[in-house]
Amino acid sequence: MPLPDGVRVREIAPRLTFQDHAVPTDVKIEFVRRLIDAGVRGFELSSFVRPDLVPGLADAAEVFARVPRVPGLNLGCCVGNVRGLARAVDAGADTAHFLLSADEEFARANIGRSTADSLRELERMAAYAASEDILLGTYVIFAWGGPTGPARTGADLEPLARRLLDIGVEHWILADSSGYAAPPQIRELVSAALTHVPAQNLTVQIHDGRGMGLAALLPLLELGVRAIDTSLAGSGGHPAMPGAQGGGLCTEDAVQMLELCGVDTGIDLSRLIETANWLTGEIGVPGKGFVRRTGRVPGTARPGDPLAFTW
Repeated sequence: MPLPDGVRVREIAPRLTFQDHAVPTDVKIEFVRRLIDAGVRGFELSSFVRPDLVPGLADAAEVFARVPRVPGLNLGCCVGNVRGLARAVDAGADTAHFLLSADEEFARANIGRSTADSLRELERMAAYAASEDILLGTYVIFAWGGPTGPARTGADLEPLARRLLDIGVEHWILADSSGYAAPPQIRELVSAALTHVPAQNLTVQIHDGRGMGLAALLPLLELGVRAIDTSLAGSGGHPAMPGAQGGGLCTEDAVQMLELCGVDTGIDLSRLIETANWLTGEIGVPGKGFVRRTGRVPGTARPGDPLAFTW
């Protein structure tokens, strides 16, 4: 199937990475500024959650206040209840997404509520958001399965999808939080979601814990998904799950692949690579990825590096 001319790549490292790797607020602002200079316009900037549980994001309001505003910028966040949503509104967030887990065990461990209780909280949040200048959506984390349970299918999504529509929440982020999905599983579950919401309401967030992240991109584009969440240098994690493979799909690797497929992201890959190396080298954030280590694929306007070869 033909690929689109362009997609929106949203950078989630300011939330996913700094919830697990605490850095000063000034470093966060410099990080986002570098990404804006590279052409990134969509961010998941932070979370409005309990600071005693996620101290790395306790400065969420300050980060929102200090990020430089440029045309086309969209600043999003995660929220866990009405109180967090109210803080997001006060901070000037454009979008807020509720952290809804498809995995019952993780839901209870992470926020102390069942999935059913979480949906009731989301219903209260939807009523609040209706009178505020903010778009409220929801994550479906572990949509493809995990962190310990089996893989999930499109049929598993159906009851949750119907309940979300009953609540009136029609903007979803499907997250493969454990990296379970190869292209057939991507197609199946996203196709099921698209029977409920239009493609423009759907974002997909791939986590690359099992090395299948880049393979998910093309089937997503073929299905009409035009919004992809990625994390610079494949960074990220969960503060209560140390050592887990919690990083998102590597932004610079995804942008290179999209660029080589003729799909525009509006992002300067060279600046992106520089920022990824700054994040991992100067700031010391653990990272993955290929292109920042090996260099981008040379083009006619960008010859490759001289050969370095010695016996």
